Amino acid sequence: MYLRRLLVPIVAVFVASCASMAQLPSPAPAVSTTPPPFQVEFRGAWIATVANIDWPTSQGLSTAAQQAELRALLDRAVALHLNAVVFQIRPAADALYDSPIEPWSEYLSGRQGEAPNPYYDPLAFAVEEAHKRGLELHAWINPYRAKHHAGTDTLAANHVSKTRSEAVKSYGGYLWLDPGHPQAVSQTLRVVRDVVQRYDVDGVHIDDYFYPYPVRDEAGQPVPFPDDDTWQAAVTDGWSGTREDWRRNNVDRLVRQMYEVIRSEKSWVKFGVSPFGIWRPGNPPSIRGFDAYDAIYADALKWYQEGWLDYLTPQLYWPIEQEPQSFTTLLDWWIAQNVQARHLWVGQYTSKLSANIFPDNAWPVDEITRQIHETRARPEAGGTIHFSMKALTAAHGQAADTLRQTVYAAPALVPATPWLDDLAPDPPALTVRALDNVWDIAFMPQGTQAVFRWAIAYRTPSGWVQHIQPGWQQRIELAHHLGASEIYVHAVDRTGNVSASAQATLPLSR
Repeated sequence: MYLRRLLVPIVAVFVASCASMAQLPSPAPAVSTTPPPFQVEFRGAWIATVANIDWPTSQGLSTAAQQAELRALLDRAVALHLNAVVFQIRPAADALYDSPIEPWSEYLSGRQGEAPNPYYDPLAFAVEEAHKRGLELHAWINPYRAKHHAGTDTLAANHVSKTRSEAVKSYGGYLWLDPGHPQAVSQTLRVVRDVVQRYDVDGVHIDDYFYPYPVRDEAGQPVPFPDDDTWQAAVTDGWSGTREDWRRNNVDRLVRQMYEVIRSEKSWVKFGVSPFGIWRPGNPPSIRGFDAYDAIYADALKWYQEGWLDYLTPQLYWPIEQEPQSFTTLLDWWIAQNVQARHLWVGQYTSKLSANIFPDNAWPVDEITRQIHETRARPEAGGTIHFSMKALTAAHGQAADTLRQTVYAAPALVPATPWLDDLAPDPPALTVRALDNVWDIAFMPQGTQAVFRWAIAYRTPSGWVQHIQPGWQQRIELAHHLGASEIYVHAVDRTGNVSASAQATLPLSR
């Protein structure tokens, strides 16, 4: 009995002690001694200039206003952790750059053929500003459209409709370079070669306009594309197949030759194609909709499987649950066709999130983030291009904030393109200096390869922090109060090859 009376208070104290310990906060998880890998994902946005969709916001803006708008779009891309923009430079056989071949675009000054005043070259400016921010810039051209239906009727003297009128056809309110005419082909190839030669672009990009989308007359009957002359010339020259196959062959030839021209000029410049998201209805069996193969003579599957491009961006502009055109069903189908292991970077209709653009049928804000999660769940799909940049600005709702706070919370590197170049740069040499309130860490490139980006990770008491910055910026300052104790720095080249890390320890006391 005495022993029992002695044990009761001891047990009570022990139980109380355990309860008190249970109320203490759990210790913070240990920070890994090695940094986590960087996310590798193409994150782009189209900057459309046709009809002033994204930039400049109106015709006739001053040079200073145009430049300020473009800087703001690029700053927005950086803030959202994007790593590329696809900038439209040739909407309709015109030029948003100083072209010796085609006239200045009306979307700049309001008058085709009129240079910006004061003069500047928008493409040279865009490339410089993008690279200054560590963004890739892909030059987006339309290979065949020669005049938009809402465009000016006052065409410049050096517009192709006047210099090569026999190669231009009128159709559905547009002017169109006839894909079957040799001069139409040579015009576009000259433009591509000129741009790649003279500008430091990271890619050349074409979208889904090949033969024009069909139109109907007042009676509802299809209007044929007026290419009887070039078709008859092809038959005379020995073409023995169908007219439909001839048209597809015309487009095939241009796509292949564009890729060859780019390769011959600069081996690191990527070529991308963004076709209509359905190749043919019934592929896969549940899919219904427009037949790009038969209607606009675009055999995107052939280009993809022949390897005539570096990345394919099918425009999967439908919700996940829309069964006849399901985003995920089409994504899986395109993945299965990738026999050349090219990049598959999905085109997403991010503008559908904006109630300003689609007041009656905007998508819920989580549709695009769900699509990104579905894309990431498939390692064969390496990223996304958003249509268009306007939808990611603050004026168009919370889409951008949602992306930044969720799927784009951390930065990402552009996937490497090993068939263009698979040689990684050397790791940099690091120099660490302790200043009054910061660690100043400089990184010096080593070897002969130019550095396009730096991938940086530093360790703090609360975890690893990842940072990506442009190659020209060869240092970083870390405030002492962050408590950083280690830093790892990788050099990244133009085609996405990543060096081994250079490492440095930052003493906890100075």
